[in-house]
Amino acid sequence: MSHRAGFVSIIGKPNAGKSTLMNALVGERMSIITPKAQTTRHRILGIVNADDYQIVFSDTPGVIKPHYALQESMMHQVTGSIVDADLILLVTDINEKYDEGDVLEKLENSLAPIAVLINKIDKSDEETVKQKIEFWQQKLNPKAIFAVSALHEHNIRSVMDFILENLPEHPAYYEKDFLTDRNDRFFASEMIREQVFKQYKKEIPYSTEVIITEFKESDDLYRISAEIIVERDSQKNILIGKNGEMLKIVGTYARKSMEEFFQRKIFLQMFVKVISDWRSKKNYLKKFGYED
Repeated sequence: MSHRAGFVSIIGKPNAGKSTLMNALVGERMSIITPKAQTTRHRILGIVNADDYQIVFSDTPGVIKPHYALQESMMHQVTGSIVDADLILLVTDINEKYDEGDVLEKLENSLAPIAVLINKIDKSDEETVKQKIEFWQQKLNPKAIFAVSALHEHNIRSVMDFILENLPEHPAYYEKDFLTDRNDRFFASEMIREQVFKQYKKEIPYSTEVIITEFKESDDLYRISAEIIVERDSQKNILIGKNGEMLKIVGTYARKSMEEFFQRKIFLQMFVKVISDWRSKKNYLKKFGYED
């Protein structure tokens, strides 16, 4: 029996619903792989295995015009994902205003087959969906176009069938019990970052990085220490809140997420640290795990 395996790159603009789509394609048990926070900063692999195939999904940061070094690193990851891809899923929001120029620019030199996924059709009507399909047909002439709702898993099965039909013959790239390329420390940091996005407004989440400084495992308890990095003292004060109340809320929700995910009791300690303009400093970006 022949075996198929390939890399499927999921790209699009921020808020197109790429992460929700990845969760729908990869399966709920792995939903934590894709942070719910609006900004995916790292390329994250989610792997679907069967006896005769392996699909390696690659969820990438939303395509933007970079304004500082962190965003440049994020866009390098998108480019890398496109270069590696055997198949590209371009995710577009039904309500996007046809301004996907940045995304199309990234796809210009790719030889991989492209499928356009028009997402969030549950928030639209039949006529608009029809117009969007025609637009993409003329604009890109992709191998396939799917109207989907990742949130409600509408038409996801058809997308999976398309991927399987276009998967090249190849041995598995990863061990068959492998679900992702990320470790537990990464997920712990993303669960804290997710809560920062949920609890704070404006620039705070975008100025924040979470570093796990300690991760000690025992049979019934994980001891986790984290540093939340911000760029200014004023952000630190907002993050901590009066008498530490805001940080306590972040910690409570992050701990619940971790306990659910790791199936262990969690002892979580968090500290807030200021590193001015860390997003623009290459040495800090490297230290925090961002690629060049």
